[in-house]
Amino acid sequence: MIFIIVFSVLLLDQSTKALASKNILLGQTIPVINNIFHLTLVHNKGAAFGIFKSQTALFIITSLTAIIIISYKLKARAAGRLDIFVVSLGLILAGALGNLIDRLFFGYVVDFLDFRIWPVFNIADSAITVGAILLGWSILFNKK
Repeated sequence: MIFIIVFSVLLLDQSTKALASKNILLGQTIPVINNIFHLTLVHNKGAAFGIFKSQTALFIITSLTAIIIISYKLKARAAGRLDIFVVSLGLILAGALGNLIDRLFFGYVVDFLDFRIWPVFNIADSAITVGAILLGWSILFNKK
């Protein structure tokens, strides 16, 4: 079941990035809800919020390391039930894969979701963030 979640998030991420890249010019912003939510195409060569620009090799190595560790953890728990911990790792894995694909093929990550009070991001970034929150929750509140 977890691989369906990973695949679905990865497919959603890559397809929305492709749509944004095809229909929005680099740097162009399209208001969806004026001054609240826009679609803005950005090519991010850095990490979160654009820090560490042009460190593509470092991000690829870090992503690959995270993907290997998470895959190992998921494989070890594959026989178990689907819980918050497993879902959190699946979301982080999908996000890491989505942004890694961009870095490998383009040398940057495609971002396009723009809430104006936050740096522009994408579905993969959202999956990583939600996954990290769920992971923290499962670690803090899991009674095992």
